[in-house]
Amino acid sequence: MTAPLEKNRPPKVTEREARQVAEAAREQDWRKPSFAKELFLGRFRLDLIHPHPLPAGEDVRRGEEFLSRLRDFCETRIDGALIEREARIPDEVINGLKELGALGMKIDIKYGGLGLTQVYYNKALALVGSASPAIGALLSAHQSIGVPQPLKIFGTQEQKDAFLPRLARSDISAFLLTEPDVGSDPARLATTAVPDGDDGYILDGVKLWTTNGVVADLLVVMARVPKSEGHKGGITAFVVEADSPGITVEHRNAFMGLRGLENGVTRFHRVRVPAAHRIGPEGAGLKIALTTLNTGRLSLPAMCVGAGKWCLKIAREWSAAREQWGKPVARHEAVGAKISFIAATTFALEAVVDLSSQMADEDRNDIRIEAALAKLYGSEMGWLMADELVQIRGGRGFETADSLAARGERAVPAEQLLRDLRINRIFEGSTEIMHLLIAREAVDAHLKVAGDLIDPDKSLGDKARAGAQAGAFYARWLPKLVAGPGQLPNTYREFHPPGHHDLSVHLRYVERASRRLARAMFLAMARWQGRMETKQAFLGRFVDIGAELFAMSAACVRAELLRTGEGRGREAYQLADVFCRQARIRAEELFTRLWSNTDDIDRRVVDGVLSGTYTWLEEGVVDPSGEGPWIADATPGPSEGEDVHRRIR
Repeated sequence: MTAPLEKNRPPKVTEREARQVAEAAREQDWRKPSFAKELFLGRFRLDLIHPHPLPAGEDVRRGEEFLSRLRDFCETRIDGALIEREARIPDEVINGLKELGALGMKIDIKYGGLGLTQVYYNKALALVGSASPAIGALLSAHQSIGVPQPLKIFGTQEQKDAFLPRLARSDISAFLLTEPDVGSDPARLATTAVPDGDDGYILDGVKLWTTNGVVADLLVVMARVPKSEGHKGGITAFVVEADSPGITVEHRNAFMGLRGLENGVTRFHRVRVPAAHRIGPEGAGLKIALTTLNTGRLSLPAMCVGAGKWCLKIAREWSAAREQWGKPVARHEAVGAKISFIAATTFALEAVVDLSSQMADEDRNDIRIEAALAKLYGSEMGWLMADELVQIRGGRGFETADSLAARGERAVPAEQLLRDLRINRIFEGSTEIMHLLIAREAVDAHLKVAGDLIDPDKSLGDKARAGAQAGAFYARWLPKLVAGPGQLPNTYREFHPPGHHDLSVHLRYVERASRRLARAMFLAMARWQGRMETKQAFLGRFVDIGAELFAMSAACVRAELLRTGEGRGREAYQLADVFCRQARIRAEELFTRLWSNTDDIDRRVVDGVLSGTYTWLEEGVVDPSGEGPWIADATPGPSEGEDVHRRIR
């Protein structure tokens, strides 16, 4: 038997080694078209998203029928205020969700699930998340990144037969990757799964922020298998029974928001897992996790859509009722601008999520960038909408719902929404990590033809071949960035029907801006070459411009769909128009900041902060923080604390 890593400490890896691990986990090829990938390359492929794809009639029937039952459950069985006060979802609510079939929304009917499409799964999350964000998080963590999704894609038939019926009806699952000293850098993963020589593995380690882990029945655990004879090794995924001997939930974490979240710290001490419970081959764990997230990330912006809809409802009702200086506050321009932003952004965000979800259901496009953009854009814009709602409500926005009710006013939990939404910019890939992930996918075509030119490990011969290949690629590509359909006044005229706002002008802008964005990336790569990966601020702005262009495209396509299908064309066109005007202003500011910014002097200030140059600036305050290390000790061994894992009764 191979010895585990010493003390299960995170292995020491260089920055280059960490990048190599992440790169190996990427899907290397693009076998299907991608609207967003083409957008970043300066090619506006409207044909990939227009006409807007639609779900099949039977999918709509089953989806709407479930949404009707779920709405009744939310209105009669879920007390969001109680969950907020007690920081726990009552067992009877979770059992009711099980009876409703909510645990199996994405699981195939043949395994006892509901077999909903991604579109209706996301609509369900938006609905239930509006009743209680903690319940939305529980259902999302269970199905979007928990055991069902990786089994659906990578599991054996035996694993599907054994686990999916349980997951559809009764068992809650959790995804365990993060560790106390390992976040978005999985190359340093310390939890080990050592082959025991008897067709099994022994797990040792500690996992942090295990959403659903406190109440889970089944776990997806990422652990490092040491390389040895007969074992390829590497980060590997396992399905683990949560009540296995040696598993202890040592702590239930408490957070700023999502107070009903069952999130904890889980310790594994010599936990045996049969080899039959390994998902995929050894070393495939990160690839499984990233592939699962391609569609799993759509659940988070779906709940941001629900938050936007609620923000709009409260803003409308409150701003009409509250008067200031002789008229409703909504009629004051300073407040009205915020309401317009919430309405337009909610429309666009729903367009992004529905379009990406329908493309995921049809499986004819590669949506890895679209889903990542939806997560990035949804989490950032959802937070801004909630912040604007708090501002519109004024002091009442800062006051808790319980306090409002106690003094006789409507219990509007605006401050809770702000707290609940804040985590979305961090988990399932922080905004900063999403910028880097999307940027890497966006420049994939460049790296495929010119990557060897900037790789210090490549030989002169490799660089010469790469130079010739790059020359041929750019000779074909660059001339196409000079002019395009966006410069012709009559392009996309179907988006300017009589009596409606003109959306064609915005699509022409997207086409021009797409080429402009691609040119900017080419100039940046020529300027910085091998240092390009360190220019994270530039890459973040580059991605944010792409997100605005994607959202504009989705909003226009959705408006046209509503015009031709649901009779809401005038209103939809108006919302799409104002959103695109707002987005264009943001995009132009980002274009300016690509080259006019404080990035260089920011780095010098950071050097000074870290070296202690500015410690005098910290004087004059006291630090209320408690004692203790910055990162908790995660040395393997038996648990010394109480097991707080609880069964749903």
